[in-house]
Amino acid sequence: MSIKNDMVVQFNYTLRDEQGEVLETNEGLDPIAYLHGHDNMMPGVEDAIAGKTVGEKFSVTLAPETTYGVRNEDAIQRVSVKHLQGEKVWKAGMRALINTDQGQRQVTIIKMGKFMATVDVNHPLAGRELTFDLEIIDARAASDEEIAHGHAHGKGGHHH
Repeated sequence: MSIKNDMVVQFNYTLRDEQGEVLETNEGLDPIAYLHGHDNMMPGVEDAIAGKTVGEKFSVTLAPETTYGVRNEDAIQRVSVKHLQGEKVWKAGMRALINTDQGQRQVTIIKMGKFMATVDVNHPLAGRELTFDLEIIDARAASDEEIAHGHAHGKGGHHH
């Protein structure tokens, strides 16, 4: 059965950078589950999975526009140190969480001052061409409830 919209897909992945170094993997963990065709997955990964079948293993190298986005060089901001969450002592290069109008966001610290920090709000992998090694573990028709909710339920998916 080929993967198409309104299917719950489970897959394993390894994410590699331009030099082939592993950045992330779910090896040894439960597969990732998502509802295909409902904007639950990066567009490039979802497009690569479309039409595949259970058991297929493949690699795809994707442009930034279809994964974490293009770097925005204007995405540098100064924020009060009191808004940085995650550590007690901060240094350049560390990642912090801040609360924004759109929810929590991860930022990278560029420069620390006593009261203010200069941060980069781009995703850490923005602007990079990335390779995904993918293995389709399972695929099934989504339930009416999953389609109505817009996401997969159960193991590897959303739990209410």
